[in-house]
Formats: sequence, C-alpha cells, structure tokens
Amino acid sequence: MFVGSGTVINVATVIVGGLLGVLIGKRFPARTRELFTFTLGLFTIVIGGTSIASGFSAAFSTEVGSQAPFLIVLGSLLLGGLTGSLLRLEARLDSSAAWLQRKIAHKITGDLDTNTEQERFVEGMVSATLIFCVGPLAILGSISDGLGLGNQQLVVKAVMDGVIAISFASSFGIGVIASVIPLVIYQGSLTLLGFGLGEFLSAGQIDALTATGGVILLGLGIRIMGLKKAQIGDLVPALFYAPLLTWLVALAV
Repeated sequence: MFVGSGTVINVATVIVGGLLGVLIGKRFPARTRELFTFTLGLFTIVIGGTSIASGFSAAFSTEVGSQAPFLIVLGSLLLGGLTGSLLRLEARLDSSAAWLQRKIAHKITGDLDTNTEQERFVEGMVSATLIFCVGPLAILGSISDGLGLGNQQLVVKAVMDGVIAISFASSFGIGVIASVIPLVIYQGSLTLLGFGLGEFLSAGQIDALTATGGVILLGLGIRIMGLKKAQIGDLVPALFYAPLLTWLVALAV
C-alpha cells in the first residue's frame, strides 16, 4: 500500500458510516436519537479514560520523573486552554462548520435551514473531529504510515471510526461527514511529517500527548451528554504543549 493509504481508508469509512447513520437516523424517533447521543457521550468518556490510563505509563514516568506526568498534563491543558481561548479556536471551528453547512449540507439535503439543524451540523462536525483526531491511533498510525511501517494501526482506527460515524450521524446528521476535512489535514500532516523527519517523538512524549488527549475526550463526553456546554475545542492546542513540556522537563531531569 502507498504512504497515506491509512488515512484514505479512514476517510472512506467515516463517509460510508456517516451516510449510513444519516439514513438510519431518520427512521428513529427523537427520544431514540437522544439516547444514542447520551450513549455516545458515555462511550467517549470510556475512550478518554482508556487513553489517560495508557498515557500515564512507565515510559512517561521514566523520562520525566514519577511526580511530573500529572503536572505536565495539567500544564499542557492550562496552556492549551489559554492559547485556544485567545485564538477563539472553538468559535472558529463552529463558524467553519456553519460555513460548510451553508455551502455543502443544504445542497445535499435541502432541509437544514433552521437554527436547530445548523446547530446539529456544527455539533456533529466539531464533536466528530475531536473524536477522530484526538487519540493515540491517529498519531501513531499516521506516523507509522509515513515511516513506511504499514497502515495497520490506521486500518483498525478506520473500522472504529466508521462505527462511531454511524452512531454520531444518526444523532447529529450530515455534519459528521464534514469532519473528514480536518481529519485529512490532521492525519495527512502527521503522515508527511513522519515521512520527512522519521521518528520525532519519544515514547514519553507520545504518552504525554495520549494522556492529555484522553482528558480532552472526557470533557467532550461530558459535553455530548449535555451535562456541560464547555469550549472543548479551545483545549486542542494542549496536544502541542504536551510533548513540548515533556521534552523540556526531560532536559531538566
């Protein structure tokens, strides 16, 4: 398979799953879609908890010391939240999704004129983007693909994302399919970076990023469940700070 094939497969499963979800979702009553949404929130929290557990690893502690991992994750989230808030990242994600809704979704479905439908489109795109892009498989799989080590990790992720896309699209609609745009940009960039630079993150840095991403997913799960409308998108820059802080702390140890 060619370099980047994993992302191509991933995009295909999200599109197919999203379309199936849109078709299936129309047959379900509102109470069923609400239950699906709540269940997705719970599942997102499970994914986040798993990422946190795997991120706080022996490799992470060995690299920075036993006391530092929690502080690094907390620092990454605080710095990431500050950066995202100053850049109004969540608002920009929402406005980009709304623009796509106006330009694309209306032409496809012809019934997304109401504010409620636009909100569903935006929520579906932003939530799906965070789910598909935040996690160890997106990072490790893309890098491995770029290094020519195979696309197996991204194929596994693609199957998972396809199933998630069905569930998300049945609740949020066609906005989930629009998440393939940031997915291509994100995973494609990591694949190109892996292809050009080789292995550029240590095991501890990857684990720091994984744990930080897990906390973001916990927050996303809470938002999906409707318990708190937090600006989760503003925390995304924390994924940049996590390996950077890990590197800085490792130099000082």
